[in-house]
Amino acid sequence: MDHVAQYHEHGYAIVRGVFSPDEIARIGGAVDAVHAEGIAHGRSFRHGNLFYNVRPADDGTPLVPMVQWPSYHSAVLNAVRLDPRWVDLLSPLIGGDLKQIINQLHWKAPGSKGDFAWHQDSRFRKPDDAYRNLGSSYIQTGLAIDPHTRASGAMRMIPNSHRAGPLALDTSTEVLGNEMSDDALLAAGIDPAAVIDLEMEPGDIAMWSPYLVHGSGRNTADHQRRLYINGYVSAADCDRGEWAFRDGQPVPLGPEPVLVHYEALHENPEPHYV
Repeated sequence: MDHVAQYHEHGYAIVRGVFSPDEIARIGGAVDAVHAEGIAHGRSFRHGNLFYNVRPADDGTPLVPMVQWPSYHSAVLNAVRLDPRWVDLLSPLIGGDLKQIINQLHWKAPGSKGDFAWHQDSRFRKPDDAYRNLGSSYIQTGLAIDPHTRASGAMRMIPNSHRAGPLALDTSTEVLGNEMSDDALLAAGIDPAAVIDLEMEPGDIAMWSPYLVHGSGRNTADHQRRLYINGYVSAADCDRGEWAFRDGQPVPLGPEPVLVHYEALHENPEPHYV
């Protein structure tokens, strides 16, 4: 089954070996540089849409689980998000005029709290009126930088759960840092036995629907689990986000960031700690 058929059938797809080992080594170096910047900040820091999420680890040292929009700062990561291979993968599903809503790096250090509770990405596409035809216009992607296995805290998914649209999953707690709960699935009418592990090797790409139910657990392996997430949307169906491709051609970032999720972008765009 090709990735288009798999995506339509199950709400997700995996495309193997999209980026070569040499490319992943270079991307991984850029990812590590961003991580080091977050550690150096020591606490959460924002500059416009660029945001370093920094939390204390169990021993009190800084832990960086996520950075949003590193492409404003990293030429290597910016080039990856505009690579023409994305058009090859996405255009059969959502066309060649694409904006970008998500540009994120996720880390799971061995043994650290890196859980993501069960959720649908549609929960975060706010305000509602800025995102039209969400199920058919938006695709989230993840590029594996390290081996993603059950042990390293790979994503876990519920195939076909996208077909139900928005579900009444528990939203009383933050997704990041909270464990997956079978009770949350049962309350939403989902059988926990349907869960699969989304296992990938470096260079593989996963694609999933904003309505697909997914989460992830703690990293018990002996290596970092790094994931580069980019979310693309049909430009005609979204009022927010940076342009990524017009008619299949990459669009460079403009001189000023545009409104994505940070509502105070225009009131407080300056560098500041959070």
